[in-house]
Amino acid sequence: MSENHEAILESNVQDQSLKDILSERYLSYALSTIMSRSLPDVRDGLKPVHRRLLFAMHQLTLKASSSPKKSARVVGDVIGKFHPHGDQAVYDALVRLAQDFSVRYPLIDGQGNFGNIDGDNAAAMRYTEARLTQIAELMIDGIAEDAVDFRETYDGETLEPVVMPAGFPNLLANGATGIAVGMATNIPPHNIGELCDALICLIDEDPDTAKLCSFVKGPDFPTGGIIVEPQEVIVKAYEEGRGSIRVRARWEKEELKQGQYQIVITEIPYQVQKSKLIERIADLIINKKLPMLDDIQDESAEDIRIVLTPKSRSIAPELLMEALYRNTDLETRFSMNMNVLVDGVTPQVLGLKDILQNWLSHRQDVLVRRSNHRLEKVLNRIEILEGYLIVYLNIDEVIRIIRESDEPKAELMSHFGLTDNQAEAVLNMRLRSLRKLEEIEIRQEHEALSNERDELQALIGSETKQWKAIRKQITELKKDFGEETELGARRTSFEAAPTIDVVPDTLMIEKEPITVVISKQGWVRAMRGHNVDASELKYKEGDSGLFHVNAYTTDKILIFATNGRFYTLGGDKLPAGRGFGEPLRLIIDLPNDADPIALFAHEAGKMLLVAAETGHGFLVKSDDITAQTKNGKQVLNVGTGKAKLCVPVDGSHDRIAVMGSNRKLLVFSLDELPEMGRGKGVILQKYKSGEKLSDVRTYKAEEGLTFNYGSGERTETDMSPWEGKRASVGKLPPNGFPKNNQFG
Repeated sequence: MSENHEAILESNVQDQSLKDILSERYLSYALSTIMSRSLPDVRDGLKPVHRRLLFAMHQLTLKASSSPKKSARVVGDVIGKFHPHGDQAVYDALVRLAQDFSVRYPLIDGQGNFGNIDGDNAAAMRYTEARLTQIAELMIDGIAEDAVDFRETYDGETLEPVVMPAGFPNLLANGATGIAVGMATNIPPHNIGELCDALICLIDEDPDTAKLCSFVKGPDFPTGGIIVEPQEVIVKAYEEGRGSIRVRARWEKEELKQGQYQIVITEIPYQVQKSKLIERIADLIINKKLPMLDDIQDESAEDIRIVLTPKSRSIAPELLMEALYRNTDLETRFSMNMNVLVDGVTPQVLGLKDILQNWLSHRQDVLVRRSNHRLEKVLNRIEILEGYLIVYLNIDEVIRIIRESDEPKAELMSHFGLTDNQAEAVLNMRLRSLRKLEEIEIRQEHEALSNERDELQALIGSETKQWKAIRKQITELKKDFGEETELGARRTSFEAAPTIDVVPDTLMIEKEPITVVISKQGWVRAMRGHNVDASELKYKEGDSGLFHVNAYTTDKILIFATNGRFYTLGGDKLPAGRGFGEPLRLIIDLPNDADPIALFAHEAGKMLLVAAETGHGFLVKSDDITAQTKNGKQVLNVGTGKAKLCVPVDGSHDRIAVMGSNRKLLVFSLDELPEMGRGKGVILQKYKSGEKLSDVRTYKAEEGLTFNYGSGERTETDMSPWEGKRASVGKLPPNGFPKNNQFG
């Protein structure tokens, strides 16, 4: 390396810490992202790429009334003159401004395939064409009249506008979304008619946000839908500039033959892709997570029409829709974050009133600048016209000077007191302009311009006149694009918050009959159907059936174990009936020294009797024993002993029969047994050392006690010999009572 090269390298070396360099560079990147890419300007509601697109199309004279040009031509001009980024990013921005399902009031009129609500992409830019809409022309109107400042483009070859004149409140009308460094923005679209009413109110008085929200009731999404957020929540969001608004799909019930019906969804929430929404609902149907719904079909053409077929005509459509709202994007939350650039420089979260006021201030500035520009043109024209009038009064002398003088311009200026502009204009006149008719026209033009000059000067000098002019512009804007027009009619409606806030989980599981089987070695499985033939069931070698119970997949299956705990299983989560099932201890945390002693399906409001081997027991409500964890719920305190049984209690029963290993039977009133949530309970029957509880049964006194008798059953109607007080010993049972001391 030469000494010259070494000197150059040494001169470019900077002695700076890595921390300072990273901090400085990252700050520059962050500011560039915030100001030049992600956040919209509060004045025109545009990001730089959108502003450059509109300006490039304006330069190409792509007006709403002119023929469109290829999108590739527009994109080429934008990236060549103003926006040195990838062409696809610029084209994507152009496409979005033309999609009527993405922006409420499109700024670009697209010809060709510009994508759809299913999420399909637009055709390549060489196939599509574009031109400005009338609303976009309002955004640009006055740009050639010194309405806004211009700055040099990235290469310094030409100029671009810093902000658009924005004769349309685009920020709130079309909304904006973007992610910057450390901040983001998400502004919903609104109805232009409502915005105009709020702007006029803001000009006429100084309202608070609540008053403005009486005009701007809430967002107006291009895809329609229904807002179900309370009004006070919406007002608070507009006041703070942040909030969450719940939006639901619009649907209607269509009656069919024989009492059948179907649900037709006609509008979906904003920014939801229809194809993905339908895929999600179809998955719920296939996976049996939505048993109330039988089928879904997309019959959409230009309008959205999604047809839902319920499983049964007895299903309430409101309940079905609540389930769909809960599990799909048929209901979404729009997180509003009105973060914008104030004066194109400072990022700030603004409320509704501040955004409207910023737009009005911008329009006032544009009005004054355009008026000054027009006044300058008018004064210049008046000056020239006055020179013409002097010529007509002295036509012969003017002609003589022009013919004979070597310096006619200077002589005209000195002889008639003309200004430089007037003298130049006189010298450039055509001879045919010297006729009498032309003089009359000049005098008429002079008079009209003099009146316009006076009006402009009065307008520039009076804020009252300025606001009156702006008010008139807003009124005309509402007339052209307000609710009376097809484009301006409100699409999103409002409804009260739904009364069905929660859909029961059981409705999200298909209700199918099952038979739950537990083997002696602790294997559990769920067979399809009820009343399964036990003789056909297969078990592992050395194993056999212990419990089986009829239930449904929507039921909670309860297991009572010898440790006094209740364990809860979900009917839809049990292993299938193929094979031998799964070990019960893999599903619940059942200790090795504890075994199941009862299996049944949960019934709401049912009363159960639980008892231990020691003869202690009590009544407990079934609603109080369901467990939320695998560890179960401790109900009966058995100490060092074991729980013996758990039996359901019929609500009509009034007696309880207790049988012990001492071969004694005791009957007493069921009222003597307390109802408890948990504990040891009370003594049912008194035992000597080594004696235990064998069995318990409740019954109705007038019907008598039924127990096994030989190969059949026997009912003893007179149980008075065995009746006594709770905790008594009891007496020997009736002749023929089973030797195993079990009632049946």
